Order: sequence, then structure tokens, then C-alpha cells
Amino acid sequence: MFDNVFLQIGAILGLAAVGGALAQVLRQPLIVAFIAVGILLGPSGLGIVEQSSAIELFARMGIALLLFVVGLKLDLHIIRTVGPVALASGLGQVIFTSVVGYLIALLLGMSHVSAIYVAVALTFSSTIIIVKLLSDKREVDSLHGRIAVGFLIVQDIVVVLVMIGLTAFGQAGGGISPAWEALMILLKGVLMLITVALLMRYVLPGLLRRLAHSSELLMLFAIAWAVLGASAGDALGFSKEVGAFLAGISIASTPYREQVAARLVSLRDFLLLFFFIELGAALDLSTLGAQAGAAVIFSLFVLIGNPLIVMAIMGYMGYRKRTGFLAGLTVAQISEFSLILAALGLSLGHLDRETVGLITLVGLVTISASTYMILYSHVLYERLAPWLSMFERRVAHRELDSPVGKEENIDILLIGLGRFGAAMAESLRERGCRLLAVDFDPEAVQRHTRYGYAVHYGDAEDPEFIASLPLARAGWVVSTVRDRSINRMLLYGLRQQGYRGKVAIATSSRQDAQLFEKEGVDMVLIPYADAAREAAERLFPYAGQSKIVRLEGGEA
Repeated sequence: MFDNVFLQIGAILGLAAVGGALAQVLRQPLIVAFIAVGILLGPSGLGIVEQSSAIELFARMGIALLLFVVGLKLDLHIIRTVGPVALASGLGQVIFTSVVGYLIALLLGMSHVSAIYVAVALTFSSTIIIVKLLSDKREVDSLHGRIAVGFLIVQDIVVVLVMIGLTAFGQAGGGISPAWEALMILLKGVLMLITVALLMRYVLPGLLRRLAHSSELLMLFAIAWAVLGASAGDALGFSKEVGAFLAGISIASTPYREQVAARLVSLRDFLLLFFFIELGAALDLSTLGAQAGAAVIFSLFVLIGNPLIVMAIMGYMGYRKRTGFLAGLTVAQISEFSLILAALGLSLGHLDRETVGLITLVGLVTISASTYMILYSHVLYERLAPWLSMFERRVAHRELDSPVGKEENIDILLIGLGRFGAAMAESLRERGCRLLAVDFDPEAVQRHTRYGYAVHYGDAEDPEFIASLPLARAGWVVSTVRDRSINRMLLYGLRQQGYRGKVAIATSSRQDAQLFEKEGVDMVLIPYADAAREAAERLFPYAGQSKIVRLEGGEA
């Protein structure tokens, strides 16, 4: 219909903008809206989007930048911290889902080959969709976000090995053995890791220091590095996601990562639009009719069973039930790789169109449903928390370590170590305050622990975490997080625990300040307004002078 590629891209962007605006009015997730637009534009709808090299190129570049930005936010210490639980959760979920999925498929009357394909398709979770949702919620840097990214990368590596085995399974006998292919991929992976380590140590720091003199050149290098990393991962037999992720990690320890990550976000989101459009356009709705019953069974298994196994593993390893629940929700869908696998099985003659339609329908249901589950994960947790205690040890030791002594009183319990919170913590410590800080970002926790602060990792929205804090020994609780809903949940948790000390809350507006004053907060902080008032008070005595005066001493 659209032979002109430029016109095709324009039509896609226009309809995506309309679909996104409609979703915003209806308060629906943009990802679901973009996939729906893709279905409308694809062969099942208007037929505007078919096999297009331009759309595929934009989609692959968006994937590369997405995983590259995630890798930028990780350093080796965090990888060592979450590595064991990511490996255990990733492998545990893959084994559980594939085994149980295979048995369900056999009970539904499928052949052994079809059952294997369906079981493997159910084990894949969409790294791209999950990381995009976590990024939109600003939870990639949280503990559950880092663990989720870790076990998704583990899944991506398992995907490669499983697809080698499945291909060989149906082709009995010819070509290279799957064991040899797997060994070669393992050797290539080790070689790739050694190369990345050498580049991190000897090449990239000096190169980036030179490139940083020009911000445009630094951004160009970052984009090129992300795409080259993705290409290298694909060429070596891994996924593009793994390669781009390693490319991001390779410059995560440099001082330029924040600048690079901030500048790439808008470009990443623009390019990812084409991934979701392409995903929706690839769904063949004509094969869905007869598979509704089986699709419901498999969808419920993915939406409920996958999170439960992740929660069980993380609870056993000493994590809170809240962390396990939030991480577990990220595997409650199947991936675009599942659809690719189904297409591969059809082309090899292993699957019929009905089974492909079944996998497609499960993908459509679980991707849509899990998007809502992840976006409303905190609300879901609040409602389900009373029934989740079986997934938590009596002492969740992974999240309770703190350098504060049990008998030591605390002058101020500080919530949030962002720019404003970190500056306040430094000023308070200089004045001799006994301080315990809390932050949701494991990296901030590690950084301030190295600086000698007493720091807890935790979420102020979690009443159970609030209950674990030494509130009885704190004179003040001060929140520097300027989010109204988070602060309201914090106040709710403090009241639940009968906290009798004083409370200070930071806000971004005078309307919120009035709201918290009515709720009985002892002090309301408006950082920008307070700083401006203080600056004006310091400037006022000199306002009538003609000379420029240095406020910190002496004339200019």
C-alpha cells in the first residue's frame, strides 16, 4: 500500500501519536496502545506495515540503546551483589516453566514435539518490554529492578542454547551437533567477556576522556558503541540484547555514564516505538480462533506460576516478600522470541498453524496483562501482601543489614539520598547529627556506605519496611522525596507503627505543602523555594550597592 518508505514511516508515526493520545485519555499503558496500533497497521489490519527493512532497523537500534542504557547504570559491585539471585531465579524459572508447561501441553493432547515448543515458548520473558516498563517507572535502579534485569539476561543466554537444541531435535542427524555448537558459544562468550574487561581497563577510560571535550562526539561514540556491541553479540551467537548490555557495562564505571544515559533516553524511546509497532504487526490474528481454551490455561500459568516460582526462590535466598513479588511480576509474560520460535517451528514443519496461533494468543494476552500488572505492581502488592508471608523468611537477612547499633539513638532518619537528600545528609553530619539514611537505589546505598554513612536499602512506600526501621530511637523522620503519593504512604506507615517523633516532608509545590500541613506534618520543605528565599535574604543587604560584592567574603 505504501511503496514510499518515507511516507510509510510518516503514516506509522502519525497513527502511533493518535493511538498514544487516545491511550493517555483512557489512562491505558502506551506499550499496549503501540502494540494495538501495530496490529491495526499489520497484515491483520490495514496492511500498511509488512516486512520493512527500515522499520526492522529502527526497532533493532531501539533494542540496542535500551539495553545499553541499562548496562550503563550497572557497575561490577552491583553485578556481584545481585548475580547469585539473578542466576538462581533465572534458571529456576526456566526449569520450572518448561517442565510444568510441557506436562500441561501433554495433558491437553499435544504431541511431544509441539509440547516441547510450547513449553520453551512459555519460558521466555520479554527483556525489552520489561526494561521499558521499569524505566518508565524509574525502577531499573531499584533492587528488584536490578535483579529482574539480571535474570532476564540469564534467560537470553539460555534462549540461545535452547533454540540450538530444538533446531537439532527436529533435524535428527545432519550437521554439527548441538553440544559442539553450545561449547563454541560458551568459548565465544568467555572471549567476549575477556575483551570487554581489557577494553574497560586499558582503552575506554582514556578514549572517553578525549571524546568528552565534544558532547556531540561523545554521544555519537555512545550510539556507535551500543550498536556495535549488539552486532557483536548477535554475530557471536548471542542475542543483540546481551551484546548491547555488555557494551553499556563496559563504560558504566566511567564518569560520563550519567551524561550519556540522560542524552540517549529520548532517542531510545523514539526508536523503541518501531519495535512495538513491529511486534503488533507480526501477530497473525487469523489463527487465533480455535485456541481460546488452551490459551486461557497457558496464560494463567504464565501470569501466576512464573511470579510464584521467582518469589519462592528469592524468599529462600533471604529477600523480602515485597522484593520477590515486584521482581516476580516481570516474568509474567512470554516474549517476542516466543513468536520467533513458533515461526521457526512452522517453517521446519514441527508445528501446525493452530499451535502457532496458540502461542501467538498467549503472547498477546500475557504481554497485555503483565503490562498492567507491572504498572500497578505496588497497588497489587498492598492487596496481596497478607497472603505472601510464606514467601519470606522470618529474618530477610539480605535487606536488613545496617551499621547502626541496636541500642544507639538516632537524631534523624532521612528518607532519600538524591541530590537534595545527599546535600542535607552531608550538612547534618557536619553538625554532628546521628543519622540513619534510607534509599531505594542500591547504588546510592553502596556509595554512601563507602562514605561512612549508616544506610538502609528500602522503599518508603512499603509499610512493612517502615516497621523494620528503628523508629522508637529516631527523633525526626525527614523525607527528601518530593513525590506526594510516596510521602502519603510514608505517613500512613509511620502512623501504623505509632511513631511519636517529629516528621518533615519535602514537596515540589505549595499546594502539596498545604496538604501535608493539614495532615499534621511538623515541617514542610520546598527545596527550590527555600533555597531562593535564603539566597534573596543573603543578597538583600547588598541590593542598593553599585559594586559587585562577593557574598563569601571581600569585594570583587
